[in-house]
Amino acid sequence: MKRRVLAAVAGAALLAGCGTGQHAAGPASDGAVTAAPDGGTTLTVFAAASLKDTFTALGKQFESANPGTKVTFNFAGSSDLAQQIVQGAPADVFAAASDATMKAVGDAGQTAAPATPFAKNALQIAVAPGNPKGISAFADLAQPGLKVVVCAKGVPCGDAALKVEAATRIDVKPVSEEPDVKSTLSKVQSGDADAGLVYVTDIAAAKGAVQGIAFPEAAQAVTNYPIAVVKSSKQAALAQKFEALVTGADGQKVLQAAGFQAP
Repeated sequence: MKRRVLAAVAGAALLAGCGTGQHAAGPASDGAVTAAPDGGTTLTVFAAASLKDTFTALGKQFESANPGTKVTFNFAGSSDLAQQIVQGAPADVFAAASDATMKAVGDAGQTAAPATPFAKNALQIAVAPGNPKGISAFADLAQPGLKVVVCAKGVPCGDAALKVEAATRIDVKPVSEEPDVKSTLSKVQSGDADAGLVYVTDIAAAKGAVQGIAFPEAAQAVTNYPIAVVKSSKQAALAQKFEALVTGADGQKVLQAAGFQAP
C-alpha cells in the first residue's frame, strides 16, 4: 500500500488564504481579540472541512444567542489546522475530525482543557448519480482502470481509508490524493474521478450531486470528532459557550440531522 505523504502546509502567514470565513472580520495576526465591523467581537473557529455545513448553521445560532458576536471559520483538513494552531495562528476553538490531530495540539500545550468528543462519522463511496461504474463494494475500488480519489495520508478521511485497506488487504491505487474531504468529493462531482472515499455526511450535503455506496468495512475506521478551546484565545468565555453549543442538545440535533453519529 503506497501513499504519498501529505505535503507540509503553510503556517499562520497563509491562514487567510486557506480559510473560508463566513464574515468580513477575520482573525487578527497577533492573536488579539478581533473587532467585528459593528464594534462587537469575532470568535474564530478552526474546524474540519467535513463540518462546514453544520458549523456554519451553528455559527448563525450562536450569533443570534450572543448579540454583537460574529463567528468566523477556517475550514480545512484537520492536520493542516492543527499545524497552523501549533505554529501560532490565532484561533479560539478547534474542532477536529481526528483524535490524533487534536492530540498534537494538546501535546503542544495549545488546548485550554482536555478535548470533548462531540460526533462520529463513517466513510462511504461517492459515485456519480446512477452509479454508472456499477460499484457495489469496497473491493471494487481496486478494479484496473477505475479512477479513484481519496484524501491524503495524514488527513483524517485519508487515514480512515488506509485503515480499511489494511483491514481488508485491498490495495486501492488512487489517481489523486486530496488535502481534505471536500476536495475529494469535488473530484467525483466534476467527473474527474469515478469514485471517491468521503464521509456519509458529505454525500448527504451534496444533495443528490453524488450517490453514496455504503460498505460494511467502514465500521472498522469510524472517525471521532473532538472539540477544544484554544489556550491562547483572548475570549475564553465565548469559546467555551460555543463548545457547549456544539456538545449540547441543540448542537447534537444539527449534527445528527446531517448524518453524524452521536459521540
